[in-house]
Amino acid sequence: LVAEIEKKITEAFEVFDREANKTVDVREIGCIVRSLGCFPNEAEVQELLAKIEVEEPGGFVHLEKFLPVMTEVLLDRRFRPIPEDVILHAFEALDENKCGYITQEDLVKHLTEE
Repeated sequence: LVAEIEKKITEAFEVFDREANKTVDVREIGCIVRSLGCFPNEAEVQELLAKIEVEEPGGFVHLEKFLPVMTEVLLDRRFRPIPEDVILHAFEALDENKCGYITQEDLVKHLTEE
């Protein structure tokens, strides 16, 4: 199980490892964590980063430092997704015409103006 989890984490990490040197920009960590099905808020991402030795502030994260911390997160099932009924309720609030979908224009408006 641990080997499977570590493989999954490594594959997600490598997507953001643009230099192929087993490092990613510290700003990518939230995206990597979320791509693994965990949904921490920004404060929780910062807590994770505090557990990982980051090379200089605003620097890079090495896979070898990220892997054990993220493995523990996945094994503990931390930062689970928001329940489906909460997401559905939020969607319904944005679907003002009650048509079952949101247009791209409406979504952009909601995300940028409201």
